[in-house]
Amino acid sequence: MCGITGIVTKNAKNYSEANQKMTDAIAHRGPDSAHHEYFENAALGHRRLSIIDLSENGKQPMFSTSKQECIVLNGEIYGYQSIKKQYCEYPYQGTSDTEVILAMYQRKKEQLIHDLPGMFAFAIWDNEKQQLFCARDRFGEKPFYYAYGKNGEFIFASEIKAILASGLIEPKLKQEALSHYLQYGYVSTYQSIYSNIFSLPPAHQLIWREGEIKVSRYYSLPKKDRVLSLSEAKEEFTYLLKSAIEKQLIADVEVGSFLSGGLDSSSVVAMVNAFLPQQTTISFGYDHEDSELKYAKEIAEKYHTKHIEIHEKKEDLVSGILKVAPFLDEPFADRSCVPHFEICKSARKNLKVVLSGDVGDELFGGYSFYKVEHEMKKHFSYQNLLAQFGLKLYQNVKQISYISQKNIQYNSILDFHQHDVRNFFNKNERTSLGITQDYQQPYSFQADKNSLNDIMRTDLEKFVPGNMLVKSDRMAMANSLEVRTPFLDIDFAEFCIQLPDQLKITSDNDKIILRESMNSYWTETIRNRHKQGFGLGIENWFEEDSLIKFSDELLKDKNQKVFDYIDFKATQKFHDKGQKHWNLLQLALWASQHSKFL
Repeated sequence: MCGITGIVTKNAKNYSEANQKMTDAIAHRGPDSAHHEYFENAALGHRRLSIIDLSENGKQPMFSTSKQECIVLNGEIYGYQSIKKQYCEYPYQGTSDTEVILAMYQRKKEQLIHDLPGMFAFAIWDNEKQQLFCARDRFGEKPFYYAYGKNGEFIFASEIKAILASGLIEPKLKQEALSHYLQYGYVSTYQSIYSNIFSLPPAHQLIWREGEIKVSRYYSLPKKDRVLSLSEAKEEFTYLLKSAIEKQLIADVEVGSFLSGGLDSSSVVAMVNAFLPQQTTISFGYDHEDSELKYAKEIAEKYHTKHIEIHEKKEDLVSGILKVAPFLDEPFADRSCVPHFEICKSARKNLKVVLSGDVGDELFGGYSFYKVEHEMKKHFSYQNLLAQFGLKLYQNVKQISYISQKNIQYNSILDFHQHDVRNFFNKNERTSLGITQDYQQPYSFQADKNSLNDIMRTDLEKFVPGNMLVKSDRMAMANSLEVRTPFLDIDFAEFCIQLPDQLKITSDNDKIILRESMNSYWTETIRNRHKQGFGLGIENWFEEDSLIKFSDELLKDKNQKVFDYIDFKATQKFHDKGQKHWNLLQLALWASQHSKFL
């Protein structure tokens, strides 16, 4: 896990200072060392967090044996040892996973990307072809941003802050990205908050040659659901999850696991136990009656782990927000990034690599709104115009159910999901704030508006890379910690994506495939658990006087930078101590901290 930078331009050695500033800006991603390499027309930079091959043979930028290709990689190539055997003709100099990509490139060039597993963002400079080949992993675990500089330089980096640190670009705020943030609480993975800095989307590759770039998709989610029985599914599920865990335990440093006490993280810990009986587990909890620490402790005791509990420190909430803010280059409203920062900080005292149970909800059907959508689809009025007309008349006389209300309001469960679930500012509210543009990202598939599985596919291409993996990457890397997500192993994830939705969710239960497959690995208490949020509700946060004072400083002063982009008077209507208030506060904080660029 590292940070990468690069500048492609003539006389690239003249850009050594800019390249140095770029790697310095993301030193937190790789505190172990910094290295730079220069060709006539390309400069590459790297910050290293040493995980595999801790020797000098593992350092980057890494040259191929021909010295004509050079790579910078951020990520991990899982199962690289078996790939290495398939490319045994290459004269390897070390034991790192990075070198495997160079071996693949020499034989297959850009076609290697179709056979490359893992989480990654990389760039290969081919000096003979005078070409830069870049790619980002299938699910968006690792970030990749790029831009053109004021003199036509092609610039790329793991984080936006590195591109800004180059001094080669004057960023401009993008209205569409701001609209997306207001609606959903994060910037789409298909764009950045700036109109002249770009995000390479997940599952895409980029080729720069002769000043031109070509961006193309190399992978799409499997579109068809499989037909198989529960018993067949359980057997394959367990086999593939074990295989994923085994591959992700490979490292030259200790690998631990986050343990919340939920179904997903408990399953990961149970599977790790088969390969690593003396594993370390880390839990974070708030000191209140709903704390999850007691559940995590049960699993830790069952598997005799070296268990580390992190209790909430009663520090001022504003201090926690300000601690996190420098690592968020774009406005970001997920409140759980504050406790996530703390658990990563504490984990880093003992570990460099941690496994996470993220993305289980999207793969197994774990969110409560999936259940709502399931019930909406079953409702007698679903896509029945006559029934809906009758309900509209009836609701004028008597209160109707939530499901009935939503079936009247939206024309499909997909419409409900896209415009109600995790939505904050609607179209009219955004317009009142002065934001009239909209943005809807593309997908690798054409969603069936009646399919629960396609809704989950939508989340895998939208919410997961745009929110969940941004939080995981930025908060972990802020603390120089590598987080691995076994559920996103390509074989396991594709299997889960294609499971029929009745093996994920019914009227009575959620995460059916996980519960059926992993039931014997849990304690009785865990078996009966349902999803619990990470931390206190937003209303509790706004009870702190310091947060109200902080909000007033940023949102009641019309001279704040944020009001160059949204309407001051309209903003005052949303000081409701709720989620919209929080989202506006995060936007104002971001604008204030980045005012020199805006």
